[in-house]
Amino acid sequence: MGAEAYDDQWARRAAAGESVHGEADLIERLLRGVDHVPRVLDAGCGTGRVAIRLAERGVDACGVDVDDALLERARTKAPTIPWHRGDLATLRADEVPGPFDAIVLAGNVMIFVAPGTEGAVLHNLASRLAPGGLLVAGFQLRSTARAGALTADAFDALARDAGLAPHARFSTWEGAPFDGGNYLVTVDQRTRGQVSKR
Repeated sequence: MGAEAYDDQWARRAAAGESVHGEADLIERLLRGVDHVPRVLDAGCGTGRVAIRLAERGVDACGVDVDDALLERARTKAPTIPWHRGDLATLRADEVPGPFDAIVLAGNVMIFVAPGTEGAVLHNLASRLAPGGLLVAGFQLRSTARAGALTADAFDALARDAGLAPHARFSTWEGAPFDGGNYLVTVDQRTRGQVSKR
């Protein structure tokens, strides 16, 4: 699906009265009480839907994605937001540096990274979180997603190895409790200690 077609689907859903900003809503709720302008990275940002919505709400947002066409669309829609090209598994420390109060991986990003790089992705992102910062990821679980996708237990193990601790778990971006179904929104918090070495 091209960048324009991707955006058009969200516009159609919004025009039909559907809420299409659950990710931004959840991030905003999670960061309530932060005593400064929160800084948020939209990791795997695509055409920038989540980062743009957060920026409209006063968040210091930026995005990173590996796809040039999607990033060009994001830049066209919101030229004042910093958009970065990069692979989440191989970002250097000086690329899209933190600290971030939250990093969001919406749109099934974790099951579309290159197989076998999930741990590297979480390590790279966790290292950019401020102490106590939140990593929020939503994705289909293996039972219904493409072959090789993550299970909740596998994600939890990778998150622990990256220095993240469980904070909250939902089955939707709107915050419905996780009931063991086929979609997981997991909120993990960077511990105050060092991120573990690989």
